[in-house]
Amino acid sequence: MIFPVITLFLLTLFYIYYIKAAQPPAGTLEWVKRAVNKPRITFQTARYPMEKRDAAPLAALTALFTFLALFILGDAEAPQTFRHFSQNNHQVNIELDSHEEISAIMFYTGLWTGSYTIELSSDGLLWHEQVNPPKAGSEESPSPAMNQTYANLFKWRHVDLNNDNPSVKYIRITAASQPMELGEVALFGADGSLIPASRIRCADAPQLFDEQHLVPDTATYMNSMYFDEIYHGRTAYEHTRKVYPYETTHPPLGKEIIAASVSFFGMTPFGWRFPGAVFGVLMLIVIYMFIKNMFGKTAVAVCGTLLLGFDFMRFVQTRIATIDTYGVFFILLSYYFMYRYITTDKSAPFRKSLVPLGLSGLSFGLGCASKWIVIYAGAGLALIYIIHLVLRGLNYEKEGLFGYRYIVIKTLLWSVLFFAVVPVVIYYLSYIPYGLARRMSIGEGMLTSRQYFDIVWKNQSYMFSYHGKLKAEHPYSSWWYQWIVNARPILYYNRYEGNMRSSFAAFGNPVVWWGGFVAMIVMAVSAVRKRDGKALFILIGYLSQLVPWLGVTRIVFIYHYFPSTLFLVLALAHLFNTILESGHSWRKASVYAYTAASGTLFAMFYPALTGLLVPQWYFKYLLKWIPQMWPL
Repeated sequence: MIFPVITLFLLTLFYIYYIKAAQPPAGTLEWVKRAVNKPRITFQTARYPMEKRDAAPLAALTALFTFLALFILGDAEAPQTFRHFSQNNHQVNIELDSHEEISAIMFYTGLWTGSYTIELSSDGLLWHEQVNPPKAGSEESPSPAMNQTYANLFKWRHVDLNNDNPSVKYIRITAASQPMELGEVALFGADGSLIPASRIRCADAPQLFDEQHLVPDTATYMNSMYFDEIYHGRTAYEHTRKVYPYETTHPPLGKEIIAASVSFFGMTPFGWRFPGAVFGVLMLIVIYMFIKNMFGKTAVAVCGTLLLGFDFMRFVQTRIATIDTYGVFFILLSYYFMYRYITTDKSAPFRKSLVPLGLSGLSFGLGCASKWIVIYAGAGLALIYIIHLVLRGLNYEKEGLFGYRYIVIKTLLWSVLFFAVVPVVIYYLSYIPYGLARRMSIGEGMLTSRQYFDIVWKNQSYMFSYHGKLKAEHPYSSWWYQWIVNARPILYYNRYEGNMRSSFAAFGNPVVWWGGFVAMIVMAVSAVRKRDGKALFILIGYLSQLVPWLGVTRIVFIYHYFPSTLFLVLALAHLFNTILESGHSWRKASVYAYTAASGTLFAMFYPALTGLLVPQWYFKYLLKWIPQMWPL
């Protein structure tokens, strides 16, 4: 427990210093001015532009985090040729060039689920089926040795054979259900060594032995799918094959982005994870520009970007082939453009304000087509938009200006296009792969057909019912109040090799999450007491992503807090800006030290974020900060 205690102690020191730095300078009447001349709250503040001096740090940050994102992301090679088992072609016959004792089989699974019957023979007449015996004391029947369940797709599977006949020459694999696909099969002799493909004949399915150089020593996250990749990565591949998707509980766009990468890199771990890693880096570029626009200081932009870069959740979540990354990225982008809209110079031509407003709506639409969590962001965007229009109207009235009603009407009309029509069109078009999988054609009027409309509409009904009625249990589920304090990570991967362990989980950098939540409280106080429009903007963004989860009773996980972390970083950047403007000694040192602390914890927890194989004691004594709660 020494590490969390030290972290909390240092965070306390930082906030003590912040309180001091935020006070009016000693020996001045600044405190009187603040009490008497309270500003009217407004979003119409200065927007600071990017400068030439931002190019070098932004490029350096992009290069650093691109390297970290792609390093040991996943194998760039995996079996690409699959044996398709159908009703009329459901069996494969394998012959060895001489009799051999087969001790084990590895196989790489493909699409569809079921099991395979595997039989061994020495003469091709008498066959012995291999099965998994039931557990001791169980009344269950033996199960097939080769299973291909939905949780084991695009994975290397290992089967130890219980073979009474040490002399095997023939092997027969029969698909118990069809269709199914198998990517590669590896046979191991009595000494555990791989039997070379040159000694194997398989005229029925040469695809099963054409990529033997890819057979690994063991299945790991580097060569196989893990966690929800079995849903989203699989669905992406189905889109490339024009197969109707298995996973339809979320909108399609995020999986289509993955599909584009798979089409280019192949159906490999690197291929299905690459776009998420890229979007994770793009988040950092956007957050840099966001913070610079807000506060105008390169130092604040660099430190804020490093906080998000070093956050465990962003790093881990963007390196897995799930769709959360795309929703979160478009949330960030929609708020960035909304901020640019509300800070457009009021003297600028009306059309100039339409560009950021339109891009915010476009980002919102792309996000909604990726995951429904972006709808929550829409509530925050709408509230900021309404407050801005009201405050701007009051300002017009105060200055005796006319014509604002006409501006509001035009703005509302354009907003209907940007935030209703465009998102609906994007959402509707995102279902094109569903129609193509039903053998429909765009050129033959698919998009205006009743069949295509029914596909889209029925999926909305199904998703709403699924998420509203989902009843499930999971050992790593958590509630919203646990997310705030970083109490319950979700373990994605875990493997032991003797006294070594490879593991990684999704949770937050304590410096960012614990310190960021206190910063969010400061935002609330600043919005009320100081009429701080920037603080209010950040607070609304945070609450719009958190509050909807307060009443949710279905199973949820800590990664649902991912969108909120964007605003924790903006809140901390706000504090950094206040400190750097204070004129106090040690102001730069305090900001840089806070940022360095986040980087130190990132380095410390790096094995638990990437699956690096390290001694078990490293997890037990250095990383398991909260016993019984952190599965590290």
